[in-house]
Amino acid sequence: MARNKHPEETVNLILRTAARLFAEKGYDETSIQDIISVTRLSKGAIYHHFASKEEIFIRICEHIGRENEAQLSRVRDSKTLNGQEKMREIFRCALLSDNQQQMLSITPYLINSPKFLAMQLRNIYEEVVPDFICPILEEGIADGSIQTQHPKELAEALMTLSDIWLHPLLQPTTPEEVRNRCALYNQMTRPFGMELLDGELVEALVRYSRLLNQQALSLE
Repeated sequence: MARNKHPEETVNLILRTAARLFAEKGYDETSIQDIISVTRLSKGAIYHHFASKEEIFIRICEHIGRENEAQLSRVRDSKTLNGQEKMREIFRCALLSDNQQQMLSITPYLINSPKFLAMQLRNIYEEVVPDFICPILEEGIADGSIQTQHPKELAEALMTLSDIWLHPLLQPTTPEEVRNRCALYNQMTRPFGMELLDGELVEALVRYSRLLNQQALSLE
């Protein structure tokens, strides 16, 4: 068999195609054969780069994560926002970005994926907190817009609650539960000088909750 001279192009083709199929059909309804049919690659070519459909899925999530980190970097490095404003902008980017829409299109699978949950937690504690949230909180302490003596621990708490408890991505919730959690989240962050969820972001989370519940029902 001829050697593939452009393996990176092949990998990108597989990932782009799989992401589109997962969005259109759902993860569970998309097969490796579907990916083969659309890419016109051989089964051997697919399995040369990926051991399974789940591995393709994880790579897509990692790619989305890298794009999210580029957004976080732009906010962190802004010269026009103070620390508190940067934290609000971080939440806006996280909840209103195109990447969020792409993730939501394949989320019914996430609820049952321990590997994805572990990846999320590892990303929070090893990358997002030390590289982005902590520096922003420390900047907020310095400029007086955020009040805390424990920026690292506050960063961990904020991101764990927002990514695991607040967001309906990993846990089915009703719109009322989402609004109640958002209100409590703001109540908890207010003493630190932050109210991170405005009405637009709350309603975005409510929309995500409804969408995810509809997707879950369609899989039953």
